[in-house]
Amino acid sequence: MAPKQQYSLLHDSAMGSMFRSEEMALCQLFIQPEAAYPSVAELGESGIVQFRDLNADVNAFQRKFVNEVRRCDELERKLRYIRAELLKDGVTAPDSGEPPRAPIPREIIDLEARLEKTESEVLELSHNAVNLKSNYLELTELRHVLERAEDFFSEQEGGGGGELTRALASDESAATGGVRGRLGFVAGVVPRERVPAFERMLWRISRGNVFLRRAELDQPLEDPTTGNEIFKTVFVAFFQGEQLKSRVKKVCSGFHASLYACPTSQSERQDMLKGVRTRLEDLNLVLNQTQDHRHRVLLSVSKELHPWMVMVRKMKAIYHTLNMFNMDVTKKCLIGECWAPVRDLHLVRQALEDGGRACGSSIPSFLNAIDTGELPPTFHRTNKFTYGFQNLIDSYGVASYREVNPALYTIITFPFLFATMFGDAGHGLILFLFGLAMVLKEKSIIASKSKSEIGNIFFGGRYIILLMGIFSIYTGLIYNDIFSKSINIFGSRWVINNFTIADLKTYHELMVDPKKSYEGTPYPFGMDPIWQLAEVNKIVFLNSYKMKLSIIFGVAHMMFGVCMSVVNHVHFGRPVMILLEFVPQIVFLLLLFGYLVTLMIVKWFKYAATNEEFQYTEACAPSVLITFINMMLFGKDEVLENCVSAEMFPYQSQIQLVCVVVALLCIPVLLLGKPLYVLFFGHPHATHHKSNGDINQGLELQPEMVEVTTPSAGPPQAHEEEEAFGEVMIHQAIHTIEYVLSTISHTASYLRLWALSLAHGQLSEVLWNMVLRMSFKTHVGYLGGIVVFVIFAFWASLTLAILVMMEGLSAFLHTLRLHWVEFMSKFYAGEGYAFQPFAFKSILEAEDEED
Repeated sequence: MAPKQQYSLLHDSAMGSMFRSEEMALCQLFIQPEAAYPSVAELGESGIVQFRDLNADVNAFQRKFVNEVRRCDELERKLRYIRAELLKDGVTAPDSGEPPRAPIPREIIDLEARLEKTESEVLELSHNAVNLKSNYLELTELRHVLERAEDFFSEQEGGGGGELTRALASDESAATGGVRGRLGFVAGVVPRERVPAFERMLWRISRGNVFLRRAELDQPLEDPTTGNEIFKTVFVAFFQGEQLKSRVKKVCSGFHASLYACPTSQSERQDMLKGVRTRLEDLNLVLNQTQDHRHRVLLSVSKELHPWMVMVRKMKAIYHTLNMFNMDVTKKCLIGECWAPVRDLHLVRQALEDGGRACGSSIPSFLNAIDTGELPPTFHRTNKFTYGFQNLIDSYGVASYREVNPALYTIITFPFLFATMFGDAGHGLILFLFGLAMVLKEKSIIASKSKSEIGNIFFGGRYIILLMGIFSIYTGLIYNDIFSKSINIFGSRWVINNFTIADLKTYHELMVDPKKSYEGTPYPFGMDPIWQLAEVNKIVFLNSYKMKLSIIFGVAHMMFGVCMSVVNHVHFGRPVMILLEFVPQIVFLLLLFGYLVTLMIVKWFKYAATNEEFQYTEACAPSVLITFINMMLFGKDEVLENCVSAEMFPYQSQIQLVCVVVALLCIPVLLLGKPLYVLFFGHPHATHHKSNGDINQGLELQPEMVEVTTPSAGPPQAHEEEEAFGEVMIHQAIHTIEYVLSTISHTASYLRLWALSLAHGQLSEVLWNMVLRMSFKTHVGYLGGIVVFVIFAFWASLTLAILVMMEGLSAFLHTLRLHWVEFMSKFYAGEGYAFQPFAFKSILEAEDEED
């Protein structure tokens, strides 16, 4: 298998390093100068290394390959000119499909010669076309001047103005505007937008002694240079005297008016007009032939334009990268540094070998991995499915090197929490179909290269939308909510047989007694459809159910986040932090809010209306919220009327006291544990430092002798100076206060799962009752069908716009906040920087976006 195919398969591998970022190595590359260009080209095709600039303090114009970069800039200028000419003629450059590889150095001269020849040919064609169009424009303007002047003189003769014509004809120089007699004139065209100012200026310089006749051209003319439409006006200005003639011509020159010689006699004007029209026909024929030839030339050039642009951009990227390299002291070897994934080092070596083989170098290039204390870049391998979820996490902050990656768990938790708020099977089906359509047509959408920013955002998250739709269908079935309506699949478990017909006629609102009407077995899946008819207590029941579920999901989500911090402590060599941070955090969370969840579950199982013992019926069921508040305030629960005790289980008050006291004791442990440990034992992580190594180390080594040593998995702070005790104390105090307060606020924040779910369901129900239900009440015969059709279209539009788009976006943003703040803050630092490999694919995509 070719190396390029290996690289592509590697980058498209499923999942990859989603749990933790790839292990990176800082490598030195030792390349012979003649093999540098093809070797870097191979690395650019693979896209597996991120080069470091070893000449950061050197001016860009003083680097070794600055002349080559300038050559590439000149080639790009020529290509931009050719592309502009193609766009001017409406010729599109087709995509060549598989992008060509970077040209080898001996092919660059041929490429320059071809581009030089193509530019010269296109430039000559453009100049010829501009000259011909300029002549055509002048002749067209002259034709209009002669035609309009004929009309002006005809009006004068028909209106008793024969004296004007005779006065003009009596002088031989009147045709050129010269005035030896009493009267002269000039004729020409002026841009239409300048006519008002042109008239005022003529009036002022002559004090009203210039007689101006004008006529606007109906058809716009074409600018020879830009091809834009221009609108002009024909004018004839009559005056007396040589001095006034000079002034008029200066005004015409200032307003960019074109003056043309117009004969005085009618016969001369007719002959001249006939000759102009003949020349225009001939010139039009030449223009058409020239345009056809130009179009054929540009059409042949367009087939090669895209490959040329790709090759030039790759060349420029290679030389920019080579400018980051250093020369050794002997000037016979180029030395570069780069970050590369450890598992891809064999591919880097393979690329270096291929580059040396391509140029026929006798001395092989080799790679040396060195130890470093610098923070390596973070690199997560993703595929088209995981890419969108990883982007969600990276938008908050790129993971620190080798830190646990939340994106792996976000694949499940994100669509699930979204669906908890968006729980409607009908709306979820719309989301699912929308996401499925983008997934099935992803190849055609990618090929179209859409420029719509919003559309590209939706397309980038197509798999997220697909999963959100699937999970929303599931939660919608759990809620038994499909477009605000329920479905009865298994038959309701409520049997209403304790009401008479008289009761139903008399009372509009009746309460069903679960002791008499409930069979005792739950509905097999989701909500019982009978709740759809319970107008009195439907919202009360769903409120309690969804609110408790929100707290349970929230506490479980936060506990999972706290537990993930253990993985980071173990990996970064901080086992003592498990005792000083994780244990007090998880104990504090469990003893308070874990206990709150326990009370909810106990209440669900222990209290029911069908229980025979009165103490465990709904009448004696204590409020979980009141019990939790009394627990925190060391208060005593009040015994309800006719109930034996306010406790759910034996020794409840004693257990609650122990929970609160132990949770409070966790705060000083969390506050003082780490600072005291730092004071007595130093920082709780390895403090050994790594060096970058000598830039020339290993020059005498052979490729087969190189041993790969990878950087340690120590924390990013390993190379930094140790913090003083006071700073540690301040940071830990802030961290403790933030955790204790956020535990309370974050738990309450998960109530948005309940609030948005309730709002979505109620809005959907209101839209059904206020819009679609109205159409079912129409009793107008065949016209009712049309009314139902129109109202259904209106209801469907509102459903898509409000319930799917707006409510979906709202639920998406709230879910994003729950992950960024409530979940990831428990273990995720996000202080790294992304791995940005030198890859032609990303460079070309960025260039295309700019274009």
